[in-house]
Amino acid sequence: MLKGLRVSMLLLAVLGNLAWSFSAKANFNGKLTVEIDGLKNKQGQVCASIFASSKGFPGDGDRVLQNQCTKITDTPLPITFDNLKPGRYAVAVFHDQNNDRALNSNIFGIPSEGFGFSSNPEIRARAPKFSEAVFLVAGPDTNIQIQLKYF
Repeated sequence: MLKGLRVSMLLLAVLGNLAWSFSAKANFNGKLTVEIDGLKNKQGQVCASIFASSKGFPGDGDRVLQNQCTKITDTPLPITFDNLKPGRYAVAVFHDQNNDRALNSNIFGIPSEGFGFSSNPEIRARAPKFSEAVFLVAGPDTNIQIQLKYF
């Protein structure tokens, strides 16, 4: 009986530590580093926006969780987002060659500046859906790569 009590106490202690460990990990504020590659040149800046849901993805600036534009100093270019809760996100980026903070396009609506999305989905006649660009932030440091595309 005493042996069973010791085993039960040990099991309880282990389960308590596991529960504390999982809850501590779920309450982190994560950092996301986005490595942007495939830049055609070093003119201008790269602008990146992170979305926490499909609402507004990829172009509605009012629905963006965080966004920033960074001068191009290196290739590939790293951009960092801080204070992210665990969850599903998608990132949209573009090469803002003329520094106007907008993805410029020609008269047919085809982008004239480079662009890309998390998970590097295949680009066809439309922008990808959130579900095609989604990735998971599940730890304190997450790294993804985005390959820019130019038409």
